Amino acid sequence: MNNIFLITKREFLTQVKKKSFVILTLLAPLMIIGFGAVVGLMFKANESHNVIEVVDNSGIFTGKLKSTDQLEYVFVPVQDENSKVSTLKENKDIDGILILPQITSNNFDDIEKNSRLLVNTKLGFDTKQDIISDISNVIKKEKIKQLGIAETQLENLDKNFSLKTINVNDDDKEDSNLSFGVKTGLSMGLMYVTFMFIIIYGVRVMRSVLEEKNNRVVEIIISSVKPFELMMGKILGVTMVALTQFIIWITMSVAGALFLNTGFSALQNNIPGQSDSVLNKFDILKLGTEISHTLLDLNFPLIIFVFIVFFLLGYIFYSSIYAAIGSAVDNETETQQFTLFAILPLSLGMYGSFSVMNNPDGPLGVWLSIIPFTSPVAMIARIPFGVPAWQIALSIFLLLITTIFMIFLAGKIYRVGILMYGNKATLKEIWKWIRS
Repeated sequence: MNNIFLITKREFLTQVKKKSFVILTLLAPLMIIGFGAVVGLMFKANESHNVIEVVDNSGIFTGKLKSTDQLEYVFVPVQDENSKVSTLKENKDIDGILILPQITSNNFDDIEKNSRLLVNTKLGFDTKQDIISDISNVIKKEKIKQLGIAETQLENLDKNFSLKTINVNDDDKEDSNLSFGVKTGLSMGLMYVTFMFIIIYGVRVMRSVLEEKNNRVVEIIISSVKPFELMMGKILGVTMVALTQFIIWITMSVAGALFLNTGFSALQNNIPGQSDSVLNKFDILKLGTEISHTLLDLNFPLIIFVFIVFFLLGYIFYSSIYAAIGSAVDNETETQQFTLFAILPLSLGMYGSFSVMNNPDGPLGVWLSIIPFTSPVAMIARIPFGVPAWQIALSIFLLLITTIFMIFLAGKIYRVGILMYGNKATLKEIWKWIRS
């Protein structure tokens, strides 16, 4: 036991003393936020402002096609249609001409058959769909008016219905759209982080074992400690490194949520006059405040507890597999035939969890969060939406038992494989090592 502690301490200190660890741990949240901002700017930068001249021969669309930041409608006289069309190719101030035909006997089918959009540039798919949608909405309203429905009645028809959902099992809290969105975002974030870090740190353990085996350093180490102690020390050492990072990130996240929840509210109250023109500049921060308030309303102690427990057990479970793989092969090329056994169950849990978010208490969500091979990601995906205590306890128990069993199997493989060279391991041979 003392040897395991010493190896764990060595692995932990070796990793956390690196400058790369400190820089990555402190800058990773900022890098993620920056990455999201860059992606948003990229989408924004690819947007274009299109100007479409409209020739409305029917007279029912004039003033009813509303311009937006991306799409501007400019109505021109009907008598200018031919001159506008003839000069379209040379006119760089507009992107196209929408010609809407005259209709007879209120036959709106004529509009669909005879409408034309002439362009002098390549319009984006979304722009074309917006034009079609705008025309369809006007036609729809005109058809409803023909039925004798007034404008005010028409507006009432278009009003969205809002249903207040209150969960009596969750202290009568209202489950709003924003709450669902925040829970979904948190679920995806925690699930993806768990998935990625189990693989990243598991591969790190495998490469460390493989490097020491190829350098023959392990032969010296094995003379002082047992193979099982060396394997567990490496796994636990890297586990502590990952846990340290997560504790720092969780602290930074909670502090950021508290700052947005309290600091911005105080800032908003101190704005002179609180005029709408000034407050509009803080819309993004307002949304951040609402999101942080929703996050803090969640059962954060339980979410953090479940996240840490399932990450640690899941990491130890899969790292045992990676350590066994590293000891059984001689180079990284040979690891590819075995790493599939570790990646497939995790991937199944992650992709299956996307449907879990739509129905967290459905049969797929329950089983994925109970089965040990998928529970490290599936349970973390479910926990923001609320999970019965008995399911959490059962899942932890099964994952703990399976992890101990996997450590036992990995130890048997590690014990033999770490000292074998030049002999390509096969599944048949590995099975013999386990039975020995």
